[in-house]
Amino acid sequence: MFIYVNGFLLKCGVPRVPFFFDKTEPFNTVVTWGFYSLPSGPGNRAYFNKNLRYSSKSIEAVDKVSVDMGLKEEDKAANSALSSSYDDAMEALSTLISRRNRGDRSSTSGSRDKLEQVMTYLKILDLEDKIKELKVIHVAGTKGKGSTCVFCEAILRNCGLRTGMFTSPHLIDVRERFRIDGLDISEEKFLQYFWECWKLLKEKAVDGLTMPPLFQFLTVLAFKIFVCEKVDVAVIEVGLGGKLDSTNVIQKPVVCGIASLGMDHMDILGNTLADIAFHKAGIFKPQIPAFTVPQLSEAMGILQETAKNLKVPLEVVAPLDLKKLDGVTLGLSGDHQLVNAGLAVSLSRCWLQRTGNWEKMFPNGSKETEIPVAFCRGLATARLHGRAQVVHDVILDPQDSSGSMKTPCGDLIFYLDGAHSPESMEACGRWFSTAVRGNKSLSPAVNGYRRHEEFGRDFNRVSKQILLFNCMEVRDPQVLLPKLVTTCASSGTHFSRALFVPSMSTYNKVISGASAIPSDTRGKDLTWQFRLQKLWERSIRGTDAVLDHTPKPDGITDLPPHDFLCGDAPHYGGPPGTHVTSSAVMPSLPLTINWLRDCVRRNPSLKLEVLVTGSLHLVGDVLRLLKR
Repeated sequence: MFIYVNGFLLKCGVPRVPFFFDKTEPFNTVVTWGFYSLPSGPGNRAYFNKNLRYSSKSIEAVDKVSVDMGLKEEDKAANSALSSSYDDAMEALSTLISRRNRGDRSSTSGSRDKLEQVMTYLKILDLEDKIKELKVIHVAGTKGKGSTCVFCEAILRNCGLRTGMFTSPHLIDVRERFRIDGLDISEEKFLQYFWECWKLLKEKAVDGLTMPPLFQFLTVLAFKIFVCEKVDVAVIEVGLGGKLDSTNVIQKPVVCGIASLGMDHMDILGNTLADIAFHKAGIFKPQIPAFTVPQLSEAMGILQETAKNLKVPLEVVAPLDLKKLDGVTLGLSGDHQLVNAGLAVSLSRCWLQRTGNWEKMFPNGSKETEIPVAFCRGLATARLHGRAQVVHDVILDPQDSSGSMKTPCGDLIFYLDGAHSPESMEACGRWFSTAVRGNKSLSPAVNGYRRHEEFGRDFNRVSKQILLFNCMEVRDPQVLLPKLVTTCASSGTHFSRALFVPSMSTYNKVISGASAIPSDTRGKDLTWQFRLQKLWERSIRGTDAVLDHTPKPDGITDLPPHDFLCGDAPHYGGPPGTHVTSSAVMPSLPLTINWLRDCVRRNPSLKLEVLVTGSLHLVGDVLRLLKR
């Protein structure tokens, strides 16, 4: 299948792999979730046409899938066995999940036993000396470190380098954590490296050495993959903190980066910004260059003091100036990404200079204030699921039997962002407000909905902003929810309804993208969701409201009626003691997604803009459901 998008013809059929051709003729078809479109922008086409390496990698992936689609029966049987082995690997990984309670600071108590243990595992895998040859970019931070890593990887890949990237957490499949040349590691290679590491470590476990906890195992697995795949550059994201994080066994990175710092994981890292900055600065190595972004003075003071003690040249990087991109649009949305992109440009430039690649790639020289074309290509093609991501869910009319291309019925758009700290929630609110205002035909929001003419149709489309929310119990929803509400309201965006739903993911099991989706919701504990609902009503009304939390005899929470979304948004500051209709606790996520789709099918004039936030687990679960 071919799709013409933003000046390019995409050959589709391979999820996540864009394939670029010159323009021939535009195609009119429905683009489903599994296929990426290209970032828009007047300058993007020229940069993409020069990006031969990116295209060649896509060709390899397309050719491989094309061959796989013509497999013989015996090969299909082998693939089935591979799938079974992958399930076995997920079961094995699940046994490594730590049962340590959140708030237990034993892992950050000042001892370096944890890092020494990781080094022991590396010795067993014969990686202790080999990882010293990796040319690493090491990135820590509270928010933006994942985006910074993605920008760095894309920039250096577009410079013609073989890249490896290790990030966390994953949203749908654990293989997302390991990227080679911009693509998730294949299932076949993952299993090869996984079982090699597992068997060697398991043999030593018999001699009294325990198996590593999950993140330690994934970290040593990442080093195994990058060494065996002979990457030119390894971009490594810190898991949590920095000083005692498993990734900090890297003794001599090429360059280090610290993204924006804020209050998060206080139960582990400490209750002050200075405590958190102390852990983040722990990735600094003597005389190794480091870059950071503008920070609050409390955090910046700790970073500068640590850098001074280690004789680290620390540079503060300003947000990226869009004027330097010559019209190219960043691949990651949101104004806050300019901060991360600026940091990534400095890290990538420093890496190229310190490894001797800068002069080879740019022999004519390039001013420090200029951004090379290859950098622009990388910034434009960077992709990261679950962060400022927009997914259009195609709702088809089941009554339409006119032909193979059924008529779209209603409009359901998901805006996904895994914000879970006060700072990231504020950035999420700004992004969402900007995104829903993106259609210039929309009129200003009134009572949580907008009206506009939809492509010449003979009815008014009603646009409503809906919040789909959950967060872990270690988070503080009394801070997160008001921060989101006030940020959106300051931009004229008001939520018509809020839905609180439990995540599907469990914290004691590693699942894959093909794992079965649970459907039984009987007896599920929704106490936390009811608490979130109460906090929500208080934040928008300014007072407590009477909520019906009467448990049902069969333990099942009912879904709201389908016309629940059709009423006006609540008037803030309503009288106390009244029942509310502005929010609902939903029994399960699969039922919620189907219910939203049914609401749109029943009301074709309805356009739902659903912000999914509060938890990366929730965002990943929604993506899994939409992908199905």
